[in-house]
Amino acid sequence: MKKVTVLGAGSWGTALAMVLAHNGHDVRLWSHRKEQADEINNQHTNDKYLPGIELPDKITGYHDLKQALESSEAVLVVVPTKAIRDVIKQAKQYLTSDQVLMHASKGIEPETHKRISEMMTEELGEQLGEKVVVLSGPSHAEEVALQQPTTVTVSSLKSTEAEKAQDLFMNNVFRVYTNEDFIGVEIGGALKNIIALGAGISDGLGYGDNAKAALMTRGLAEMAKLGVKLGATPLTFAGLTGIGDLIVTCTSQHSRNYRAGFMLGEGYELSDVLDKMGMVVEGVRTTKAVHQLAEIEAVEMPITSGIYELLFEGKDPRQVVDDLMQRGKTNELNALSVDFN
Repeated sequence: MKKVTVLGAGSWGTALAMVLAHNGHDVRLWSHRKEQADEINNQHTNDKYLPGIELPDKITGYHDLKQALESSEAVLVVVPTKAIRDVIKQAKQYLTSDQVLMHASKGIEPETHKRISEMMTEELGEQLGEKVVVLSGPSHAEEVALQQPTTVTVSSLKSTEAEKAQDLFMNNVFRVYTNEDFIGVEIGGALKNIIALGAGISDGLGYGDNAKAALMTRGLAEMAKLGVKLGATPLTFAGLTGIGDLIVTCTSQHSRNYRAGFMLGEGYELSDVLDKMGMVVEGVRTTKAVHQLAEIEAVEMPITSGIYELLFEGKDPRQVVDDLMQRGKTNELNALSVDFN
């Protein structure tokens, strides 16, 4: 049994806190909102993010960051990409080199184009940063909270740290693999949110399964192309954090990115969609960052570019689809190829 602090009491942070609690760990679930921490302690619920779910007694809500991290043996960061730096800056003074340091956030930072672990390392320094473990894979928080069978992957620059995270989370309904491809695991988890927006847009326009299957397949090729250019292993994108996460995020109403895309396809403005969602839609921010990064790395990503034009340049969704369908002729194997050198 360990003392584990989870920073971020959204749906995913809460669901992972439940996994840890079911494994017998004492879990401190930190929220930047005192009323949310009070609800967790007094009602054993987190109704905004996981309605109808009763939280285990081993989860204690915290609002004070110092108290939440004091004497913790493991720390899991699960906050939106835009909040990573601020939370890490606040937490840094309370973190120690003997803690297991993990994150389960998915995104890329616009302008800097940094992955989550790179952002954390910049704020923490190399000594702590090189220990960071990423947890990713096809995992809706709603299903994890109900203890439905789920499989994820953990990765770190230090394999011993990944194995520690594996031991913390592994149980008979939450299976955890390790994967040495740290870059690929993070890239897959971030980029699939862009394609999920596209899948929702396609469905919102009233297109069928043929269109969505094509978008997911070609989207996976884009993910792999950029990932490999950045140093990832191609096979990672055929695994849980690639095609696995892509499938679950593109095909379910549990997915915020899919739901946001669906409303965009129906004709809603982006600002209205984000207001209606009431939660962070990581794919929007990630689309901007990846569009910039693809241009820098000279990687052709037509689906990402089309979604960027829709989100940030006001392009009509049907025109985006028309432009994709009318691209020049090519060979599928050439279009799927990635540079292994």
